[in-house]
Amino acid sequence: MKVELNFHELAELILCNSYTRNKTGVDQHGLQMIEKFSEIGFAVERFSREKIGDHLLFSSPKRDGKKVLLLGHLDTVFPPDTFTDFSQDEEWIYGPGVCDMKGGNFVALTALRALHRQFSSIYNIDMLLVSDEETGSDDSRELTARLAANYDCCLVFEAAGKNHEVVIGRKGIATFNIDIKGEAAHAGNHYEDGIDANAVMAEILLGCKALTDLQQGTTVNPGKVSGGIGANTISPHATIHVEARFTNQREKERVLQSMELLCDEVQSSGVEVTLSGGVQRDVMEPNLKQSQYVKKFSQLIGSPLLTECRGGVSDANVTAGVGVPTIDGFGPFGDGDHTIHERASKESFLRRIREVTLILKYLMTQ
Repeated sequence: MKVELNFHELAELILCNSYTRNKTGVDQHGLQMIEKFSEIGFAVERFSREKIGDHLLFSSPKRDGKKVLLLGHLDTVFPPDTFTDFSQDEEWIYGPGVCDMKGGNFVALTALRALHRQFSSIYNIDMLLVSDEETGSDDSRELTARLAANYDCCLVFEAAGKNHEVVIGRKGIATFNIDIKGEAAHAGNHYEDGIDANAVMAEILLGCKALTDLQQGTTVNPGKVSGGIGANTISPHATIHVEARFTNQREKERVLQSMELLCDEVQSSGVEVTLSGGVQRDVMEPNLKQSQYVKKFSQLIGSPLLTECRGGVSDANVTAGVGVPTIDGFGPFGDGDHTIHERASKESFLRRIREVTLILKYLMTQ
């Protein structure tokens, strides 16, 4: 299968700044995608947002057979006037979002164009592009979960692994804020009258660290702490910001329950401890249906579709969390994402487009 690719078109997408908090830019990039998907027969449903870019669902006509969701995001991490360049050499394309994940979205679009040329119409395949993935999908997470339940499988277009691995597992992530309220007192004259929030913070901090289990792939990181007024005052207030990551549901439940117990146990010391937060993205665990898809896709492309698990999260966690067989990493291989050195391999674009075209052709005709 011969693949022809217009990197100048990709450059136009990359040069449109779509920093998550740049609503104007994200929506402008969304209009670029609306035009391109409309040309191959997709209808668009816009989920309007006031402060962030609109989420977009591109839908094809439906027939009997499997329903497939393709998933990507419009936003990048680079504010206007920071990393805004596009360049290329013989091997690489450089630019903001070239692998995370405008490049991945472009792979999906180009594969769909190939199907449209071959069949004149596309059916049973939809694509959701959200606008806030890079900041945790706080707004889009519920929408993605609700929509994903209508599909038989989901392909996500984050970047491929170094050897073109797709992603079959991602750690779940939970974030917590712990607020500790003590009682201020003069450290010299009334030391015994104070209730030291900082001392309680230290106790909870060590308890958080103790929840880490590297053999299980679980990490609990109290990554930011603050407390106190000054050296001459017993601290009346302290805060801890905690991130936890876990590889399976059992460990998720252990961490969630342990965090609650840890904060409850210090209530008797005279302080008020308030725990807030929780699961941000659920764990994505490898499963049988997913492995069956991987096996079939390997047969279609004529070589093993290598797999890997990653500690980082994506919106694949959301679709997997509602029980939809999900495979991530169908974008091109690249590196330097979230830095000014972000790049993606030209050869990888060609390879991924060929593979995704074959896979979508199979899924569309089932």
